[in-house]
Amino acid sequence: MREIVLDTETTGFEPDQGDRIVEIGAVELFNHVPTGNTYHQYINPERSMPQEAFAVHGLGDDFLRDKPVFAKIVDDFLAFIGDAKLVIHNAAFDVKFLNAELGWTNRPLLPRDCAIDTLEIARRRFPGSPASLDALCRRFGIDNSSRTLHGALLDSEILAEVYLELIGGKQPDLVLSPVRQNRGGGEADESWRPSRRPVPLPPHITEEEKAAHAAFVEKIGENALWNRG
Repeated sequence: MREIVLDTETTGFEPDQGDRIVEIGAVELFNHVPTGNTYHQYINPERSMPQEAFAVHGLGDDFLRDKPVFAKIVDDFLAFIGDAKLVIHNAAFDVKFLNAELGWTNRPLLPRDCAIDTLEIARRRFPGSPASLDALCRRFGIDNSSRTLHGALLDSEILAEVYLELIGGKQPDLVLSPVRQNRGGGEADESWRPSRRPVPLPPHITEEEKAAHAAFVEKIGENALWNRG
């Protein structure tokens, strides 16, 4: 079973009012095990970045100006997700934006049931408790210390860990039916079972990006969203 854990960053809250996607990050799971395959893309929104959105993700006009527009990356994005189930925290928000962008590029829209919403799962499991991604990381003891700013790929990697905890553990005992196909050719391995990765996948963030994030934090000041308790 193939799933894609996905997150987006945007210029605001409403595509109907001109807001656009500026970043997509996605992580592939196979039978609930991360494969190491990821998708990451910054996107030129063809509009200015509101200060409120910049304070959340630190993606400004100068940085995004030379990035491709959504129409240039849409086919690669759709090829990556394929027909896999999406796993998204607050899925209605991201799917709303993805379908707006897909509609503007004359591509088929994602179906209503395309995504598993981890926010809904968390609210059902822990009614009355905080269900933000940061709150769930604290609940499950997941290290999110690199998350000084929202970033789509980093948030997808963290969400993948949260999702596996929400559904009951990180070491499923599943086998494809009837057998797992050998992508390299030859006979399929009927005894193959997914195993837990010995160490977590490292964040796909460079030292340069970390330094840029720190500079953004310092520039915006103490009242930035991520400095609030």
